[in-house]
Amino acid sequence: MNFNSHTDAVVQAAAGLVNVFTAGERRGRPYPLPPAAELRVLAAEVLGTTGRGVRVSEAELAELAAVARDLRAVFEAITAGDVDTAAAQVNALLEGTQARPHLDRHDGEPWHVHFHGAGDSIADLWGAPCATGLAVVIGSEMQDRLGVCTAPHCDRVYVDTSRNGTRRFCSTACQNRVKAAAFRARADTG
Repeated sequence: MNFNSHTDAVVQAAAGLVNVFTAGERRGRPYPLPPAAELRVLAAEVLGTTGRGVRVSEAELAELAAVARDLRAVFEAITAGDVDTAAAQVNALLEGTQARPHLDRHDGEPWHVHFHGAGDSIADLWGAPCATGLAVVIGSEMQDRLGVCTAPHCDRVYVDTSRNGTRRFCSTACQNRVKAAAFRARADTG
């Protein structure tokens, strides 16, 4: 399932920011926030998926963490079936970043819409396109493509790009953990 290349990239970046910058659980283990030096590398990897090289300073980490917390609320609301809350959260992000459309053409691609924030902080530069990408998804019939992993002891988020839209896990590792636990449970009772 592809929305369009730019929307795909920023929605994946939104999920990546949430997974890197929010503590919780990951694949059955606690996920504390990594040290700042590691966070800088992880943030650059996530944001680099959009095709632009990104350098994240230590000072910008707190800004990205705040954006990630706001984005997590969107994924959680969608998973809870509360599209109204998700939409309200996205609207607040769009307003806060003052996202505005801009046609752009680069890297041999055709003209396509980019969304930039009015400011030049990293929160505006990334919060605006991530919020806009989520708005495109939520404003379509595809909102169920956003989710929080259903595996026990995992709260990482995902974007379901599969054909049939039945993804429930953030990773194959979580899916395998759940399948193995179900197999063991059947073996114990049978």
